[in-house]
Amino acid sequence: MSSAIEFKSWSLAATPQDYVLGHVRAVLPDRVTDDSRIVVRDGRIEAVEDHPAGAPCDVDGGGSLCIPGLIDVHSDALERERMPRPSAVLPWDFALLSLEGKLRAAAVTTVFHGAAFQHKTSRGTERTVGGAAELCETVRARGAGPVDHRVLYRLDVRSAEGAKALAAELAVADRGALVSHEDHTPGIGQYVDRRQLERYLVGADGLTPEEAEQHVTDMIAERGELLDVREDNLAWLGELARAGEIRLLGHDPESAEEIGALCTRGGAVAEFPTTTAAAVAAREHGLPVVAGAPNVLRGHSHAGNVSARELVCRGLVTALASDYLPSGLLGAVFRLVDDLGLPAAIALVTAGPAEVAGLDDRGRLEPGLRADLALVGPSGRWPQVRAVLPGAAA
Repeated sequence: MSSAIEFKSWSLAATPQDYVLGHVRAVLPDRVTDDSRIVVRDGRIEAVEDHPAGAPCDVDGGGSLCIPGLIDVHSDALERERMPRPSAVLPWDFALLSLEGKLRAAAVTTVFHGAAFQHKTSRGTERTVGGAAELCETVRARGAGPVDHRVLYRLDVRSAEGAKALAAELAVADRGALVSHEDHTPGIGQYVDRRQLERYLVGADGLTPEEAEQHVTDMIAERGELLDVREDNLAWLGELARAGEIRLLGHDPESAEEIGALCTRGGAVAEFPTTTAAAVAAREHGLPVVAGAPNVLRGHSHAGNVSARELVCRGLVTALASDYLPSGLLGAVFRLVDDLGLPAAIALVTAGPAEVAGLDDRGRLEPGLRADLALVGPSGRWPQVRAVLPGAAA
């Protein structure tokens, strides 16, 4: 068995819909095999079985780990790709193709791009309702390709304009679209300690400490006048969720009470809980819990909230999302292998996100599922993606 991946009769145009991948260590839900072959027919897995001695294959995996393609349910990387610097704004379609290369290099085969229906939350963050609509149109226009591009619709619940624009987008979206409601008012949620946001503004936007303090005070005052808008939007989203029109995520919940309210309005997922209490309550209610891969990778939250790694090791996290760093997904997984074992760690970026998104056709190496496959090998301390083989077209 060679240590290098070998391709036979392979077209450069696209991964074929029918092939046999041999000599891989398949990461299954409960174990890692020694020497397997994966038979793919019509872009879906037909069989995962021991590789018979001497049996031919179309692709020799060379002993690489074979995992399902990663599913990223919350990525803000497209915003950053479009605007790598505050004064450098690139075309949306170019940014999507540029990011697609990075996603493939990170073994991501399904991604939900965050479309933020909100106004900017700090002086240096370019987020507008119009920009969110442009992002959605760019994703729709991409069509089928090596990465299945989708949208995570993010609504600032204190934005009436955002809700109006979101309603227009949902009118043309598939039933069950992912919608995350969020409230980034300083003093609650992600920035429960307003000083964390003030420090961010100083570091990211170049404000003086006095300017940052005043800016946050102004934000709190302005958003305090929008409580009626918040209640109206939450009620509207609840109606959609209970009717099955959307799959509702609660962003940055900080308490058991917030989780209870999320469940009452039909919420299906707790996204980035900021405290242990919120994560515990979510699991007690049977909700999947999403945490940030960069938080795991670093070992702590950049905003002073609960450690995602601590939540994972307590069994409170069912999925990791890249947030803003696609390569952080596999990096976080390999930080967790000693704690969880490889199958459980890989599930946090494959089967777990599939559950979050309500996708039952991917995320595991099982017959009948999409043959979104990635071959991974060790490279010192961190994993190295050797090849990505997309499955059936979206």
